[in-house]
Amino acid sequence: MSEVESQAAERDVTELVLQDILTGMLPAGTWLKQIDLERRYDCTRPEVRRALDRLSQKRLVEHVPNRGYHVYQPDGRRADEVSDIRVILETAVADRMITNATPDSIATLRRLARHFDDMTLTGTVLEHYEANLAFHRELLLLGGNQELVDLVSEIRQRTSSAPVSQWRTRARIEQSGREHHMMINALEAGDAGELRRLITLHIRQPKGA
Repeated sequence: MSEVESQAAERDVTELVLQDILTGMLPAGTWLKQIDLERRYDCTRPEVRRALDRLSQKRLVEHVPNRGYHVYQPDGRRADEVSDIRVILETAVADRMITNATPDSIATLRRLARHFDDMTLTGTVLEHYEANLAFHRELLLLGGNQELVDLVSEIRQRTSSAPVSQWRTRARIEQSGREHHMMINALEAGDAGELRRLITLHIRQPKGA
């Protein structure tokens, strides 16, 4: 198998496991035995292992040393506390984001926001997730503090940070996309108060939305 074919197979297995997690076929807390996944997805052990490692990095699967992997079990309290921390950190640099924004950086954000919208229609779940992360990373980079960007990325990984776990309806997905564009508009208008409001709203998605 060529390197390109190997990468395609890895992505295919990752997508299959991810889809089964998100549709409830593999509920939260389910232990993922590699031999069972080999049979389920008709793939090899290395392909399964790479897929599980990749999903573990995304905090959708948790690796327990000497025991194996299981579907991540969300903790509501912890998720709320992580949201609190993110709101504090990300809104604190809203003024800097506006100061550092340039026509080029705004154009880049618009491109990333459109890419997220495109992935809503044509992308895989994982591509959609990664498009969302790319937008938020680029926005936070305007704060001018790389350590903050890395810290927020690390904090997100303390819970099931994947937006797909929150996007229960198509309406919520589309609303997330609109909020991306609204944040860019606030940034371009130099409205720090509105940018802070939108960041807070976006992070604290209404429960049950």
